[in-house]
Amino acid sequence: MSSEPSMDARTVLTGRKRWAALLFLALGVAMIILDATVVNVALPSMIKDLGLTTNDAEWINAAYSLTFASLLILSGRLADLFGRRLMFVIGVIVFVCASALVAASDTSMTIIGARALQGVGGAMILPASLSVINAVFVGKSRSVAFAVWGGTIGGMAAVGPLVGGWLTTNASWHWAFLINVPIGIIVVIGAFMTVPETKDTTGRRGIDVPGTVLVTLGLFGVVFAMIEGQRYGWIMAIAPFKAGPITWPADTVSIVLISAIIGIGALVVLVFLEKSRLAAGKIVIIDLRLFRIRSFGAGNAVAVVVSFGEFGLLFTIPLFLQAVRGYNALQTGVILLALAIGSFAASGAGAGLSQRVGPVRVLQLGMVLEVIGIVGIGAVISTEITGWGLAPWLFIYGMGVGFATAQLTGVILSEIPVAESGQASAVQSTSRQVGAAIGTAILGTTLLIGLGSSVNNQLVDLGVPASSAEQVSNVVASSAGQAIPALAAQPDGQVLVEGASQGFADASKQVAWVAAFFILLGLLTSFLLPKNAARIESEGYRPPVKKD
Repeated sequence: MSSEPSMDARTVLTGRKRWAALLFLALGVAMIILDATVVNVALPSMIKDLGLTTNDAEWINAAYSLTFASLLILSGRLADLFGRRLMFVIGVIVFVCASALVAASDTSMTIIGARALQGVGGAMILPASLSVINAVFVGKSRSVAFAVWGGTIGGMAAVGPLVGGWLTTNASWHWAFLINVPIGIIVVIGAFMTVPETKDTTGRRGIDVPGTVLVTLGLFGVVFAMIEGQRYGWIMAIAPFKAGPITWPADTVSIVLISAIIGIGALVVLVFLEKSRLAAGKIVIIDLRLFRIRSFGAGNAVAVVVSFGEFGLLFTIPLFLQAVRGYNALQTGVILLALAIGSFAASGAGAGLSQRVGPVRVLQLGMVLEVIGIVGIGAVISTEITGWGLAPWLFIYGMGVGFATAQLTGVILSEIPVAESGQASAVQSTSRQVGAAIGTAILGTTLLIGLGSSVNNQLVDLGVPASSAEQVSNVVASSAGQAIPALAAQPDGQVLVEGASQGFADASKQVAWVAAFFILLGLLTSFLLPKNAARIESEGYRPPVKKD
C-alpha cells in the first residue's frame, strides 16, 4: 500500500464550484435515502390498487435492500477503477429508470424486479458520492462536506415519510417514484457541470473476480437472513418461501439458516482468499490492510454497532403512531420532521465544533444525544402521547444522528489514501447497511415478542379470558400492531383496543431500551478511536499510511 497518493489522484475543488458539486452529490444521496423511506408510506396504496399479496409487499422492500447492500463493495471498486463521477452518474441514471419502471408497473413481479434495479443504482450512488468528497475536498471544507453528506442521510430518512404521505395522499403512489425522474435529471446535469472525475491512478487495473463473487454472495446471504429470519424462521421453516418460480417448503430446515451459513461461509473464505492474493501482489476487492489503520478498523466497528440501534425508532414509531394514536401517514411524517430538523441543525454546527474539540469528541457527543433522545422517547411513550410530546425527544435524537453520522464518516476515511476512496467508502457504507439489517431484525423481533407478551398481559389484567387474550395478542403481533383499530368492531372492542394499545406502548418501550443499549455500546466502542483522528487531515494534511 502506498504511503501518499500522487497528486493526480486528487483534484482539489475550491471556491463556489465545490459547494455546487456538493449540492448535486447530496441531492443524489437524498434521492436514494428518500426513496427507501417513501415506499413504506406508499405501500398500503400499492397493495390496494394492484391487489398485491403480503408476500409481494414484503419483497418490494426486501428486493431493494438485498441488491443495495450486496453490491456496495463491488460498486466502490468499479468507481475507483473507471471513475467515481462516472459511477455516480450511471447509478443515478439506473435509479431513475428503475423508479419510472416501478411507477409504470402493474404486476408484482415487475415492481419487485424494478425495486431490485433501484438497489443496483443506489449501490452505485452512495459509495461514489462519498469517495468523490474524500478525493476532492481538503481542509476545513472537507469537514463541512462530510457534515452535509451525513446530515442528508439522517434528515432524508426522517423527511421521507412526510414526502411519501403527501404524495400518496394528494397525488398517487406512482408519484412517490416518479418524483425521482426530475430530481435525477437535475443531478446528472449538475454532476457533469461541477463534479471533477477522479479514479485510482496507481496503475492497478483489473477486478478480483473470485473475491467479487464471494463478497457479493456473502453479503447477500447474511443480509437476506437478517431481513427474513423473523418471517420464515431462523432454524426451522415456519412459512413457505416464495420468490417467482422458487418455492421453499415450510416443513424443513429454514431457507434463512441455509442463507446465513452460505453467507458467513463465503465471507470467511473471502478473508483467506484476499490474504493470499495480497501476498501474491494481486488485485483484491477488499484490501484487508486498511483495517490495520486504527481510525478505519475501529470506525467501522462503531458504525456496525451504532447502526444496530439507530434505525429502531424509525421502524417502531410510525407503526405506533398510526395503530395506537390513529395518525395518518402525512401526520406521522410531520411528527418525524422534528428528527429531520434536529439532524440538519447538528450538521450545520458539527463542522465548526469539530474544529474546536475534534471530530471524535463530536461523534461521541452525537451518540450521547442519541441515547438521551431514545431514552426520553421510551420514558414518555404512552397511549395518550401526542406529536408535541414526542417532538422534543425526536429533535434531540435527530441532533445526535446529525453529529454522529457525519463525523463518523470523516473519521473512518480520514487516513485512507485517495486511491482507495471508493473501496473504503463502500466498506463503511456496507458496515452501516449490514448493521442496520441486523439491528432491524433484533429490534423487530423485540417488538413482536413484546407485542405478544405485553398485549396478552394487559388484556388478562382487564378481565379478558386467557384464550381470547392469547388469540388477540397473536393477531396484534403478526400485524405489527396494525390490527388494533379493527378490534373496536369486536365484542368488548373498547377493552380489546385499550389493552392492545397499552401493550403496544409497553413493547415500544422495550424497543427503545434495546436501541439505547446498542447506541451506548457504540459510544463505548468509539473510545478505541485515536483521539485526533481526522483532525490533522481536516487542517489540510493527510497522514501517510505506513508501507507493509
